[in-house]
Amino acid sequence: MNLEVLNNVDSAAERAAKAIADEARNVIAERGKFMFAVSGGHTPWLMMRVLAGEDVDWTKVQLFQVDERVAIAGHADRNLTHLHASFLDHVASKPQLYAMPVEREDLERAAADYATSLREVAGSPPVLDLVHLGLGSDGHTASLVPGDAVLNVADRDVAITDEYQHRRRMTLTYPMINRARKILWVVTGEDKASVFERLMDGDASIPAGRIRRDAVVIADQEAAGRRKAA
Repeated sequence: MNLEVLNNVDSAAERAAKAIADEARNVIAERGKFMFAVSGGHTPWLMMRVLAGEDVDWTKVQLFQVDERVAIAGHADRNLTHLHASFLDHVASKPQLYAMPVEREDLERAAADYATSLREVAGSPPVLDLVHLGLGSDGHTASLVPGDAVLNVADRDVAITDEYQHRRRMTLTYPMINRARKILWVVTGEDKASVFERLMDGDASIPAGRIRRDAVVIADQEAAGRRKAA
């Protein structure tokens, strides 16, 4: 893993935004569009707010969600709510947004339809240009959480979890995430320090440890602990 350690959460969010913007510009210049999936969380919303100010042709960006909580439209628990507030409401030219359809009654059908959207945009099997991931203090990433049956899904790109922290989730699965051309981890906060060590050591007993290793990792000093950038 290629680790970059920044002094604090704001610096990490800014560095991650610039890394995404650089990749978007390069991929658009090379292939005409940039296909990107973003995770939720406090630091990602800081990151996305900075990203909104970057010089990118957003009309050539296809924006997907890594995961989403099952809740009504506009709910504060929804990643989409914060994605609008931090990013989409601040860019003049809008990307093509593919929001996870978690308001549907038949969630399994909704997950299958989201997988179809991925195939239509990113090929079969779908390959995104960049997937952004965060790290939970319990070792989860996306909504791939300890003990959930979704951890064992190998034949679907999108799945529905059991209840976790009072909500079921729709999430990209390991096959979908691990096919991405690039993976970007953004990890901040002292509460992540111990599990961050396990991630960096390749501990496959935590869900995050099953993501492929050739990734960029941006962390603040609190999460990185004794580790320094290579």
